[in-house]
Amino acid sequence: MLKCRTVWRKLAPLARTSSTVCRQNARRAGLNNGRLPACVPAGHMSTAPAGGGRENQLYVLLVGATCVGGAIYAYQTVKGDSQRYQDRIDEISSRPLKSFTEEPATPIQSEPPAAVPEAAPSPEEPSPPAPGAEVLAPIKTADPAPGDESPASHKVSSHTPYLLIGGGTASFAAARSIRARDPGARVLIVTDEQVPPYMRPPLSKELWFSDDPSVTETLRFKQWNGKERSIYFQPPSFYINAEELQSAENGGVAVLTGKKVVHMDVRGNKIKLDDDTEISYDKCLIATGGVPRNLQVIERAGEEVMKRTTLFRKVEDFKSLDKVSRNVKSITIIGGGFLGSELACALGRRSTESDLEVIQMYPEKGNMGKVLPEYLSNWTTEKVKKEGVKIISEALVKSVVSKDDKLEIQLKDGRLVKTDHIVAAVGLEPNVDLAKSAGLEVDSDFGGFRVNAELQARSNIWVAGDAACFYDIRLGRRRVEHHDHAVVSGRLAGENMTGANKPYWHQSMFWSDLGPDVGYEAIGIVDSSLPTVGVFAKATAKDTPKAATEESGTGIRSESETEHTASSPVASSTPSPTGVQHKDEYGKGVIFYLRDKVVVGIILWNVFNRMPIARKIIKDGEEHADLNEVAKLFNIHDD
Repeated sequence: MLKCRTVWRKLAPLARTSSTVCRQNARRAGLNNGRLPACVPAGHMSTAPAGGGRENQLYVLLVGATCVGGAIYAYQTVKGDSQRYQDRIDEISSRPLKSFTEEPATPIQSEPPAAVPEAAPSPEEPSPPAPGAEVLAPIKTADPAPGDESPASHKVSSHTPYLLIGGGTASFAAARSIRARDPGARVLIVTDEQVPPYMRPPLSKELWFSDDPSVTETLRFKQWNGKERSIYFQPPSFYINAEELQSAENGGVAVLTGKKVVHMDVRGNKIKLDDDTEISYDKCLIATGGVPRNLQVIERAGEEVMKRTTLFRKVEDFKSLDKVSRNVKSITIIGGGFLGSELACALGRRSTESDLEVIQMYPEKGNMGKVLPEYLSNWTTEKVKKEGVKIISEALVKSVVSKDDKLEIQLKDGRLVKTDHIVAAVGLEPNVDLAKSAGLEVDSDFGGFRVNAELQARSNIWVAGDAACFYDIRLGRRRVEHHDHAVVSGRLAGENMTGANKPYWHQSMFWSDLGPDVGYEAIGIVDSSLPTVGVFAKATAKDTPKAATEESGTGIRSESETEHTASSPVASSTPSPTGVQHKDEYGKGVIFYLRDKVVVGIILWNVFNRMPIARKIIKDGEEHADLNEVAKLFNIHDD
């Protein structure tokens, strides 16, 4: 109809012109006969006397030919439209039925769509089925659990205003911060993992103490205070599809999973993924975290040994080790740091319910020997032994071989350990693979991307989390690998990406739990090679990680204190005991780490929710004549 109307608009002026000329000729013919007729009959144009009749006939033929041509054109146009419509209907009808189930689920809408008046069927859509016809309804599937299905499609726009490389805690904190300051922001997170952002601490802590046999699927756990939560920061419905990010009216956060950034063009403000997809950006955050170290003797031992070795870092590592622990007779953990000791306690407690043998070996004399003073390290070692773990200290691995369906670990002092599986927990290397292509500076001493006070590596590139090497105004240049640092540095980087220009002055804390009964929180430089002063007191039932989470309401203890500061702590009025307090009994206490007589690090042993006080002591950077008096600020002698 639209095309016919267009043809008529083109022909109408010509028809009107022809009619006008005919009337003028008829009037001229009447004058030539000596009289002006009162009215000109319509048929007179074709029966006029000679002198004007031929011209009238020519005009009539012209108008007639024009009308016939227009009619033919309109008929062909309508016929062509009808054929194209029928072809479209046939195409839709011939589509395979599996398209109903293969289409991604419609994102959950927070508000129902506004009512729209019913319109006539579009030629692009099939007409409703005839009465009695069979209707195939789309098959509905259950909502996927976090991690079972990517929250974002792999179709992505070639440009995004905010690009976050890495899907860990720092990236999520930055995304949340960006959206808080710029509610309409479009944020794209690119991660090589198959799951949305999640918290890592429960992977070596609470998840192992769950009573749920399907914990590896649900990834939900009970905190020490009994409350249940997921390791994921947000469910999949929180994120929008990457393909919809650019057109989202109110912006949003999209996660592109299973994709690795392999090249970064800083001058061109773009990256390349491992599938050759290129994405340009306005501002970019590098939060690539780190990769677990391995022992060279294991890497050189061959494929069979590598297959039976776990480098613990990600969700998949937790799932894999959980399965292994239920199917083997012996697991050996190499490493005496935070991760190694936490896994040893978790698996040790599980071993009491099965025949699993758990061995922990490390080169130090005791657990966490690089962090804790020797006396406390020895006490912790005994605690780990009580959890059912066999300790092999001062162990240096010489070789590892696979023999008779066992792994044989040969130590340099001649000792031989046979086991079924190895967990290597020997540290973390910052992931700086993008440094070469991006031309970014890597710190030669601490590793990681060197950044300025605003966490910038370049004018429109920021770095946060484990991969950032920043300058601490009190403690010098540092690189920190803890949850609290990832949260705060990610949040600050996100703010600065929106123009805040804030310096990073936060003293991050970290914590470690050896089960629900023993735990500690630390801040600053905690190195057992430094001079230390410890002040201890008798613990009560309230001085445990379980009690701390019951009071704060969260299992991630840094969440309860990150925003708080201590301005003027009040010391306890209870006098501290004189001499050596509770020899060989370290229920709770404070350990101060000194450098040039100034406190640079503090460990709160079974003392919780006092971190703002510790942060202020380090920030002040003052010498203290009597650290027993300083310990009173933490009220450790109060019942």
